Order: sequence, then C-alpha cells, then structure tokens
Amino acid sequence: MVRLKFSANKLVVTGLAWACGAGIALAQAPGAMPLKDLSSFKAPGESWKVVGDVSADLKKANQLRTSEGTGVLVNEPGRRRKGADLYTNFEHGDMDLELDYMMAKGANSGVYLQGRYEVQLNDSWGTKKATSADNGGIYERWDEKTQKGFEGYAPRQNVSRAPGLWQHLKVSFQAPRFDASGKKIANAKILRMELNGVTIHENVELFGPTRGAIGNNEVASGPLRIQGDHGAVAIKDIKITNYNKPRPELNNLKYTVYKGRFEQEPDFTSLSPATEGNVAQLTSDLKQLPKDFLIRYTGTLHVKEPGEYTFNLNTAGGKGLMKVNNKLIVPADSRNQRGTITLPAGNVPVELLYAKMVEWGKPAVGLTVEGPGIREFQIGDAAAHINLREREPAGPILVDAPVNTILRSFMDIPSQDGKGRGTRVVHAVNVGSDEQVHYTYDQDNGNIVQVWRGGFLDATPMWYSRGNGSSRPVGAVQYFGDPAFTIAKLTSDKASWVSDTAGTGFRPKGYELDEQDQPTFIYQVYGTTVQDQVRALPGGEGINRQITVQNPGPNLYARLAQGSSIEAISKDTYLIDGKSYYLRMEDAGGAKPMVRDSNGRKELIVPVQGNKLNYSILF
Repeated sequence: MVRLKFSANKLVVTGLAWACGAGIALAQAPGAMPLKDLSSFKAPGESWKVVGDVSADLKKANQLRTSEGTGVLVNEPGRRRKGADLYTNFEHGDMDLELDYMMAKGANSGVYLQGRYEVQLNDSWGTKKATSADNGGIYERWDEKTQKGFEGYAPRQNVSRAPGLWQHLKVSFQAPRFDASGKKIANAKILRMELNGVTIHENVELFGPTRGAIGNNEVASGPLRIQGDHGAVAIKDIKITNYNKPRPELNNLKYTVYKGRFEQEPDFTSLSPATEGNVAQLTSDLKQLPKDFLIRYTGTLHVKEPGEYTFNLNTAGGKGLMKVNNKLIVPADSRNQRGTITLPAGNVPVELLYAKMVEWGKPAVGLTVEGPGIREFQIGDAAAHINLREREPAGPILVDAPVNTILRSFMDIPSQDGKGRGTRVVHAVNVGSDEQVHYTYDQDNGNIVQVWRGGFLDATPMWYSRGNGSSRPVGAVQYFGDPAFTIAKLTSDKASWVSDTAGTGFRPKGYELDEQDQPTFIYQVYGTTVQDQVRALPGGEGINRQITVQNPGPNLYARLAQGSSIEAISKDTYLIDGKSYYLRMEDAGGAKPMVRDSNGRKELIVPVQGNKLNYSILF
C-alpha cells in the first residue's frame, strides 16, 4: 500500500507496504429473522419491544421515539424499565450476520457473537480517532489479576453515522475449533467486518472472550446476544447465514499434461500426453511443465449436503474450463469464471482444464466452492487466489487529507435507481478536510454529488500504471442522486427538473481558494453568477453549503435533496431517503422549502427569492 498526504500543497509519500490476498466474501443468501414479536429471543427483558418505526433527537441523549407496528427491535432502558441483555433462541458457530441499527444520542450497546465476542455499537459520530470502544470496534478483553484491558481492536477508520440514522453492519465470523477431546485447536476469527459499506476489520484473530462475555470458556456454538443495559438502540432487518454443513471433498484426482497452445477444448483422443499422474489435491506444482501447456484434471467430488453449489475458477496466465456432474458450468471463453449447479448427495464426476498461454508468470490454478450452509472455501494453489475478488494489479495508493486537500479526477457515481450503469463525472473536484468529512463537486452541473466520512481517496485507478483517470472514496459514502443542476428555471413548482444545459447558459468558472485552501465554486446560469461555498462542519458532523446568487431572475429554484422519502421532523430539519441523512435549513432567503413528488421519488426544492441559500447536511 502506498499512502500519500498533502501538506501545504505538497505531495508527500509517508509510507509503503504491500498487501495481497483474496479476502473473504460475505454470503449473499442470508435468512431473515422475523421481528413481528419477541418470540425469537429467550425471556426478553422489559426494556425490549418490537415497533413499526423509530427516530432519535440529535439534542436529547439516550432517547428514541417509536410508533406502533412491527419490524423494528428497540431497547429503551431507563429508570422505569431495567435494561437486560437479549439472547436468541438459536445458537451459532460459523456465521454471517447482517443488520441495520440506529443509535440514540450518546448511546452504547453491542452485539456478542456466541455471547462471548463483542462488536461495539456506539454513538461515535464525529470521533476522529476511534478505539476498540467506539462504533464497530472489537471490544477489549479483561483480566482482573493481570491485565485490565487488552487485545481490543479499533475499526480501521471511523465511518459512523449520526444518531437517528440507520447504519449497516455485516460480520463474517468463524467459530473456534476443537479436537475430539474438546481442546481448542484454533481461535475464533472475524474474517471480515463492514460498517456502512466500508471494511473495518479483516482476518482478526480472537484469542479469547471479550470483556462482559457470558463466560470465559469458549464453545463451538453459542447464542447471539445484544447488550441491553447500556443505552437506547434500534435494530432491524437481521439476517443470519449459518455455516454448519460439511464441505464437499475432491477425491481421486488425476492429471494429464499436454504440450502446446490451446485456445479451446481439444479432442483428447488425438493427443499424446507429455506426462500424467495422480495428485492429492488440485495444484499446478507439477514436474517438467512446458512453457505452453494444457492440464486436464479429472476426479470425483464427494457431496455430503445436496443443494446449489457455486464454483469460482482462477487460472493464472491462461484459460479455464470446468464440468461438474457431466455439465459444463465454466466455459473456456468465459471472462467471469463462475458457475452454479444443483448437486445431489453422493459422488459426482469433475473435469477441469487449465490452458496456460502467457509465458511470463508462475502457473497457478485455484478453485473456490460455496454451497448450502457452506462458506466459500479454497481448493488448489494459494497463489491463484491473490486478488481473486478484486483482480487489482497493485495498490492501494491512498491519499490522506490531514489538511484541506483538493484532488481533481474522474469520479464514478453508481446509478441511484440500481438499473443503469451509473455516471462518470469527468470534471470532479474532490475536497478533503482534517475533520474526516469529504465531498465531490461536479463542475459540469454546479452540484455536490457525494459526501463521505473516513479516509479520503484511493487513487490506484488513476495513478497505477497508465491509469484511467478515476479515483474513489475510501470512507462511507452518502450519494445525492444522479448528477444534476442545483439551480433551474421552472415554469411552476410542479414542472420537471432540468435534465440538460439547453437554454440554461451554464458556464463553469472554476473556483477560488480562501486562506485555508478551501474552494468556493463559481458558475454562470440563466444570466446570473452563482458562488457555491461548501465547508466541513466542526466536529465532523457533516457539511455546510452556502449558495450566493447575484441578481436572481424570475422562476429560479434550487433543488436541495432527492430520495425515496423526505420527512420534515421540525420547522427547519428534514430526514432524507429512508433516514440516510439530515438536511437542516439555515437560511432559505425568505422562501419556503417544499417537498414534492417527481418520477416516483421525493424532491426538496426552494424558490430562489433572495440572493443567498444556506443549509447543512448532517450524516
């Protein structure tokens, strides 16, 4: 990894390390835990209930507002309701956990895997340097006799959202291993943890239970436990995937090597092998391989659990082909070397071809397998799985923002309806701050397209080798919809928003820097000049935006937000897009903002009556 920092407008290389590995993919087929009532839990305490909706107040500590219904699990401990931990009826070993949660202001809670290893849930909004006690941390261990706080793991970066906003957690957990006598032979692990779409832990070994565990002993299976005596928290959309089924085994593996360059599957009856033999496992570490070759592997897959299986084939420097149970699941011309098939229990034949055509590079063949109740695991050469998921040539090249920092690049924004390919912003200005709150400004539309918290930029796609000119945020991103103008002229407040520059007279005029190297963007539209100033809020709570319009003409509107929902929670504050972020109106220039429907979504617009608009985004 290369890490870069900007200081006094100078680029400094501050560290160099190398990282490689396939990583662990979180399962994509979890089972949802019903939250119609509390029947999924053992003897729930009086502070727990199931509700239909929940919200928090940014000014009131440890309080949540709820409404009747189902689907949301809420804990509200207090003087009248004694808080107690909540335990699931089921126990788990290897597991993927996925859920959404909301913290009240100043609240603290946690999720204990197997009741013993705590993942912190905490209001860490705006915290610059996270510890193991902060949101997403793996809490410390504790020993009264020797060490009073050790082996805690802080998240890689703080990507926590504000109280009252939904946060998304994904954990891939591997339980400790025991031999036949009950002796522990392998520690538990957090294989991967994501918070709000950002990896914050990977391959973390847990040497023992964390502080507050239900016991200092370790077990093969235990209940999921939610801390209930510390603070108000809401949880929804709990999804569990248990990995408790036996893995299939590849047996009776034989190989045959053919010399030459093979672009497609040959007729083997007309070929003479260069060498052949038996191997105990899938490998390309074979003797006397020619420069160009094809290896044909045949064997038997012993399937212990019937169901749907997915195979991911990786063949370094060449092509691969795979047949399972006499069915072609990975063709030789496939760029995505994945295939899925439903298999019965028992023995099924397997045939795999590896044709190496690129002379440089070490031969390597690898295979991953995942199935019903079986986490994806590797078969074959370890080298074949390096960057199997990302397939990145090098990196990452990270750019930090210890001071106000500007980096221009292309920026790819995903489609907000999930249907299109997204948009490449070609005149993107990425602005970073030491508050660890950053944003991207689209100079072609005079608008902010995204804001994020945590690390600044990954510039690997732009700077590695020839590059493609793009960078990407390192932290947790909040998108603001498909790129579009902030200012538009409408015939009425019901007219559709302007989608192109025709008739707008739009002209970007760059930006000016203040004494702290913070930009104010300038553009012309509809015959007026607009100055657009964006600043990080103190404490890293979000951003403030002040738009100055010189001599505004008639029928001008500003679109401040769009999303699936927009809810007014006070005179000047709105919750946007399913409680994704807050918008707080600081100064509407004498006009009244309005929420309207547009193409199945909501928009918050305001007439441009004065020459200034000022609002803040809290996230």
